[in-house]
Order: sequence, then structure tokens, then C-alpha cells
Amino acid sequence: MYSFFTAFDPYLMLLCFSGAAMGIIWAALPGLSTTMAMALLVGLTYRMPTEMAIIFILGTFTGSVFGGAISAVLINIPGTPDAVPTQMAGFPLAKQGKGGLVLGMSITASMVGNWVGILLLVTCVSYVLDIALSFASWEVALLALWGISISGTLTAGEAPVKGWISGWMGVLIAMVGREEIHGIERFTFGSQELLLGIPYIPVLIGLFGLTEIIMVLSQPQPYVIPQKIGRIFPPIKEFLKYWKSIIRSSIVGLITGIIPGAGANVATFVSYGLGERFTGKRFSKGSMEGVICSEVANNANIGGALLPSLVLGIPGSATVAAFLAALNLHGIVVGPTIELEQPGIMNFMYGTLIVANIGMYICAFALIKPSVKLFSLPRELLLPIIALLCVLGSYAQKMSMFDINLMFGFGLLGFFMRKADIPIGPMILGVVLGNMLDQNFRRAMVIFEDESIWQILIDRPMGTALIIIVLITFISGIWPKKKKKRI
Repeated sequence: MYSFFTAFDPYLMLLCFSGAAMGIIWAALPGLSTTMAMALLVGLTYRMPTEMAIIFILGTFTGSVFGGAISAVLINIPGTPDAVPTQMAGFPLAKQGKGGLVLGMSITASMVGNWVGILLLVTCVSYVLDIALSFASWEVALLALWGISISGTLTAGEAPVKGWISGWMGVLIAMVGREEIHGIERFTFGSQELLLGIPYIPVLIGLFGLTEIIMVLSQPQPYVIPQKIGRIFPPIKEFLKYWKSIIRSSIVGLITGIIPGAGANVATFVSYGLGERFTGKRFSKGSMEGVICSEVANNANIGGALLPSLVLGIPGSATVAAFLAALNLHGIVVGPTIELEQPGIMNFMYGTLIVANIGMYICAFALIKPSVKLFSLPRELLLPIIALLCVLGSYAQKMSMFDINLMFGFGLLGFFMRKADIPIGPMILGVVLGNMLDQNFRRAMVIFEDESIWQILIDRPMGTALIIIVLITFISGIWPKKKKKRI
């Protein structure tokens, strides 16, 4: 029924390219996340033939993963949460007139990351399954803890404590509402709106969108978005000189994609942090290498996330969960028997991902200059447009005025954090990973209730290794400070 070459039908390729372009434009708009795009597309594909629905959705998925980098680089507002590291490394360069080259590097890095994800998805299925299956609640909780701790370290420079405070504030925000294990209400203060928790999209838009607007308005001479972005297509030699970061980020993106719940957010922050550690550079001052670390990881994450989703039926992220919902609408049940029930569908997926990657690359370069013209509007026009998009983006997910109020509240909070030199990035990651950390930790405590700590350390070597990594992260963040004081 399906085959690898089905994806290369001219009509299907055109549909995939259209999906990639739509995903890029959608994700570039502040607040309109990849997950939201995928969720909205599920209903639209109901009457499509199965192969058309699959290739259109995967095209949109691939395009939207990159699309968040456009607004992140040009206007300092990440279109998606995983574009935050790209924003931190790329926007300072954009203010120097290198926005085009940064986006060109981002596109190339995204394409390479996608190729790595595809190749490893095809060739290393049995090996990566063993890795994924070794992660239980204990290991997932520790992975989330590591992601929060390393993001605090990498964003706060010489004051990692500020980054850790920001990260744990995000965890506290994520814990608001009725928790899922025992149904206990936490930090709701009698508010019915808070029972379902605080969604991260209004938080993201407020902290990065509205905060940026307020910061600009508070400046007597605000920065100007460059009208000219310079060269777009990056020199191959310039890109390949970062080959170590490319390989490392590819591995990080793949592994974090395989682990259910980790997703592209963890991948980009971890890859970005490891890049700073290995190079000894501060990417937040402006760094092509930082952009590459982020974009390679979040795109390699696609192939990794699809593996447990298609083979085990365990979605690696909310975005992939929306994709699985679309497959279910068309009668495709994912799991170990997917190839028996749908012969050739995995090969069709491989071909689709290749077409989607090519489509993303072509459409992304074609859409850079129109994006620059959009975001290079006069500030008196651009700021109201961005503010309107922030409001619409916050409102669109649940059609709730409460989410708009949340957006404004977090916008003010982000402004005061920026004034106090407290990084915002770790808070976002804390919000995204907070529930994963909380729920998996408490599940692990129930599972290991009758076991001693030493027995846990012996029986769960992967968890023990993660504990050591977390401790090293905290110690390495504090140690340089102590060392300076002794001199």
C-alpha cells in the first residue's frame, strides 16, 4: 500500500512544500506554536486521503520547527519555546546587521539536523529503542532537573544562582493547578481559572513578547531592527568549521527526542549549554555556533521523537501527540504492529521526512526577505502589530481572557526580571518541564517506597549517572566563583 517512493509523487511533494511554508510562517508569528499548528491541522486533514494527510502534517511540522527562529533572530521574540536559545545567540548578531547570515546558518543547521534525525531513525532503530526503554520515572525526573539546572547555568553567566532561581520560579508556576496523580489543588488561591494550571504559551508571549515591547518603550533610543540583513546564504566552510558542535548537537537532539516528554525544548537548551561548556564561549553575546547548536538539536529531535511514537505509541512531545491523533483519525494505530497492519508505512514516513526537509530548506530561504520586510516596518507600526499578535496568540489556544491577563502579568514580571539582570530563559524551561519533574519524581518515590537509597543507586545505573551529571552541573556553576575569591 505504501512505499518509500510514494512520498516523491509531484502532487504530494507540492502539498508537503505548502505545509512547510505554512509551518514556517505560522511559527514565525509570536505565540502561534508548533503544537497549536499541528492541533489545528488534525481536523483539517480528516477528509484527506491518508498519504496526503501524513505528508502535509509532517511538512508543516518540519517547517514550524525552524520558523520560530525567524522572529527570534529579527525581533528578539521566539516564535516557539525551543527557539529561545537561537534568540539569545542570534539576536545580538542581527543588531549588528548579520540577521540574514544568522537565518541562513539556522536554515542550514536545521536541514543538517533533519538529515541526522532521518538517518539515525532509519539505521539505529533497535539501538535507540534500548536507550528509550531504560528511562523510567526516576530517570525522566532527573533529566528534567538537569535541563533546568543547566539552563540556569548557561544563561546567567557569572551569577548562575540567578539562573537557578529563575528556573525554579518556572517550576513553581508549572505546579499551579490540580495535580494529576492525587488531584490535589496547589497554589490556586480559590481561582477556578487556575485549576487547570498556567499554560506556557501566555507565559512565553508575556516574558518575551510584551517584556520586549516594554523594554523598548522604556528606552530613550531603542535599538533599530536593521533594514539590511546582509548575506543570506552561508559559506560552506564557515558552517563546517563548527563540525564538532554539529555532531554533538545532533546526538543531543536525537537522544532527547527518543526520551518521552523531553522534546525539543530540552534538546535546544541542553545542546546550547553543552556548546558553551565545550567551547568556553558566552553565546549570549552573539554567536553563530550557539545558533547552530540550537537549530541542529531541535531538528534532529524530530527524527528522535518519531521513533518511540511510531514504534511504541509513546509520543515524545505534545506536537508528536497531535500527529498521532491525526494518524488515528485515518485508522492508523501506532505501536509495535504498525508495519504488519500498514505495510510499508514506515518507509513512506522516511520518504516524507526527506521531502519535508527539502521543502523546509527551499521555502525557508524564499521566505527570509518577506519576513525581514514584515519585521522591518517602522517601530510605531511594528510594536502595535506585535502587541496585537501577543494578545491574539495568548487568546487563540483556549479562547480565554484569563490567558490574556496572564500574558500581561508575565510581561511585567519579565520587565522587572530584566531590570534585575535575572535571565528569563530558565523560567520558560522550568514552566515547560515543571510538571514532568514533579509527576515523575513522585511516581518514582511511590515505586521505590520500600527500597533504600543505596539500592536505588545500584539498581538504576542510568539514574545514578544522571545524578552525577546534575551534581557536576551545579558544582561547575559555583566553583569558578569560589576560585576567583581565593585569588
